[in-house]
Amino acid sequence: MFAITGITGNVGSEVARALLAAHRPVRAVMRDVRKVAAWAGRGCEVALADINDTAALAAAFQGAEGAFVLVPPNFDPAPGFPEAQATAAALRSALETAPPERVVYLSTIGAQATRPNLLTQHTIIEQVLGDSSIPVTFLRPAWFMENTRWDVAPARDQGVIPSFLQPLDKPVPMVATADIGRVAAELLQTTWNGRRVVELEGPHRVTPDEIAVTLAELLGRPVRMEAVPRETWESLFKSQGMQNPIPRIQMLDGFNQGWIEFERGEAGSRKGQVALETVLKTLIDEKS
Repeated sequence: MFAITGITGNVGSEVARALLAAHRPVRAVMRDVRKVAAWAGRGCEVALADINDTAALAAAFQGAEGAFVLVPPNFDPAPGFPEAQATAAALRSALETAPPERVVYLSTIGAQATRPNLLTQHTIIEQVLGDSSIPVTFLRPAWFMENTRWDVAPARDQGVIPSFLQPLDKPVPMVATADIGRVAAELLQTTWNGRRVVELEGPHRVTPDEIAVTLAELLGRPVRMEAVPRETWESLFKSQGMQNPIPRIQMLDGFNQGWIEFERGEAGSRKGQVALETVLKTLIDEKS
């Protein structure tokens, strides 16, 4: 049996579907009791647990052949990342209390970076889980292609997309959540010893300008990217409700300056199968 956290999200649901398609038993680990019926109806065993509830997590991991661990994103962490510290401690305790045979943790590109940024939350959790006796794979995917969800409406309505990824012709490592879920399910069904890292990106790197061109073709109207001046980011993010926008700005700087990158570079990453156009078509259909 495989315990899947975050099963109601894009990645977790893809992992679960891939395992179910392979006729492997799945335990859906979720926080919201209102979503239980949908996964129970697919034949999943269900466990209710919050990612910071050590006892509930341990019960969810009990007897699992493998566990897929996905931490809910926190885009506005407090200084020093206390939330990630608490989550790391809860996860470590739960996994040691009820150790699965193996764990796949959904980390991120750049988790090895030494400069602080929003992704440091995963660095903290990797460090805490990495010296466990349980075999653990840190799956480090690139920037999610599905982040372009927020580009569809301005492209369709104004023909102009604000971009924080700059320069606009700089290729960015991106990957579809379908590829992440497929690879995570494959990893869970293999065996290994100790700690390992798997880095994953799409078939090719994508520039912001390429996103605009692809959306223009799909929407049948002119679309262009427009770089958002960096000096406006902090005030803009605060106006949107963020209390501590510095980590997010540091992350964007990391992508734009190139120091958020795979540990083994582009040549050492595993390549996915899903193209940007496929993801954008799906996102446009969602907005229709």
